[in-house]
Amino acid sequence: MDFTDDDVAALYDLTNPWDADHWPSDRFYNGLVAAAGSTLDVGCGTGQMLHAARDRGHVGRLVGLDPDVAALGRARRRADIEWVEGRAADIAWHREFDLATMTGHAFQCLLSDQEVQVSLAAIRGALRNGGHFVFETRHPQARAWEQWAVGDSGDIAFSAGRVLRMRYGIEVRGDIVDTTEITSLVDGTVLREDTGSLRFLDVGPLNVFLAESGFDVEAQYGDWKRGPVTPESKEIITIARAA
Repeated sequence: MDFTDDDVAALYDLTNPWDADHWPSDRFYNGLVAAAGSTLDVGCGTGQMLHAARDRGHVGRLVGLDPDVAALGRARRRADIEWVEGRAADIAWHREFDLATMTGHAFQCLLSDQEVQVSLAAIRGALRNGGHFVFETRHPQARAWEQWAVGDSGDIAFSAGRVLRMRYGIEVRGDIVDTTEITSLVDGTVLREDTGSLRFLDVGPLNVFLAESGFDVEAQYGDWKRGPVTPESKEIITIARAA
């Protein structure tokens, strides 16, 4: 039984709905987008954040960028938002946006120093002077990957009567965590295995990259209530200003 890229995108929306009433992270970003005249969402995925902004009456320019064709296919269900296929390093806009975002820990998909540097430079170039780049990355001290490797998702009711389960295989090499996402039926039949990698940067190295790319860190939070980064923080939530 095939499980296509389109199925993966639909499953993501099902298991990760944009819901500001339930998720403080979504509420955090909703406020930022509402206050910005123009927003570039880098790694927009299926476009849920920008869809929500239009639903709430945002009338400014909204642009979503992502390399995943299937995810963009779902995003393009709304035609009143610009959707562009590409990666952060491909950004060619110049001083056009008030706000750039990377939600859903998308920043962690930038793996090498060079990829981080080129991507940050491109994002900086797209922002007007004084504009803001806002994103989050999981704090390495919380070792989130250890939880991913435990158990499975439980039953997920999907389309065509299929009930799915998801589990993860994990391999750690320095600050890179390699993942294998395994999607199966409840009887154990594997439908698909997707591999990926995430980088877990600590605050110090992260801020060096930002400074070298023309950003001033205005604030960093350890949680979605805007609390400080502490030895117990699970997140590094950054508001960086384009200098």
